[in-house]
Amino acid sequence: MTTDQVVADNQRRLFAIAYRMLGEVGEAEDAVQEAFVRWERNDGPVDNPEAWLTTVVSRVCVDRLRSAQHRRETYVGPWLPEPLATDTTDPADDAALADSLNLAFLVVLEHLSPLERAAFLLHDVFGYTHGEVAAMLDRSPAAVRQVAARARSHLTDERPRYDHDTERRDAVTDAFIDAAAGEDLDALMDVLAPDVAFVSDGGGVVKAVRHPQHGAARVGQVIITLARLYPPSWTYETRELNGESAFTVHRDDGSIDSAWILHATEGRVAHIDVLRNPAKLASLG
Repeated sequence: MTTDQVVADNQRRLFAIAYRMLGEVGEAEDAVQEAFVRWERNDGPVDNPEAWLTTVVSRVCVDRLRSAQHRRETYVGPWLPEPLATDTTDPADDAALADSLNLAFLVVLEHLSPLERAAFLLHDVFGYTHGEVAAMLDRSPAAVRQVAARARSHLTDERPRYDHDTERRDAVTDAFIDAAAGEDLDALMDVLAPDVAFVSDGGGVVKAVRHPQHGAARVGQVIITLARLYPPSWTYETRELNGESAFTVHRDDGSIDSAWILHATEGRVAHIDVLRNPAKLASLG
């Protein structure tokens, strides 16, 4: 099998694993590239290229996660995963995989150790058996079963559930944009869930709300305050990011100032993630 064929057969799946593991587009692409470089340099026989490459990517990601933990602990303000544009992906993608792209779900995965995260994603999300995961992570099947179960128990109560009805989500997003752009607090209160949460990631590079905000009254006021800072000439573009309704705010020169991901449930916005760190917006441009 040629290298080109191996890349064509495996690149998309390997990136899907690496992105969910690392929560960063560039880091995931680097991990996948490293796996292909090792493939080209390998002289020994490989019976199963998929398993071989998945093993390499998984181990690279575990190592990178371990080194990333300190950086994330010292990050200025809340750390959010890098958003991934999904408005051009295949709509027939498996629903379980789509759920695992949810930004809020990726944040919950941050509570797991690198090994727990790898075992959970490989088994519960990508469907590899405990035996296959054990070989990939160089652990016994019993150990992998235990690690995955521990990860699952951590996630049971924290895993977010949001609306999958695309039309209803898009309607909520349109109403949110109209209310925010119009600085209409009453209209905004109609679209926000009473216990809505707001998280903003500037990474200490640009201005952002440093602490999470909670409750419709408080979050509504924060949004109106932010909307008043945007010049009237700036534009809004609705997007699908991480499988959810979202929009990007564009400056006069077309560059992206921020990406807003709205997690909707029961026709209202239950959680808002705002990305302002320029390094996390580069892939959306």
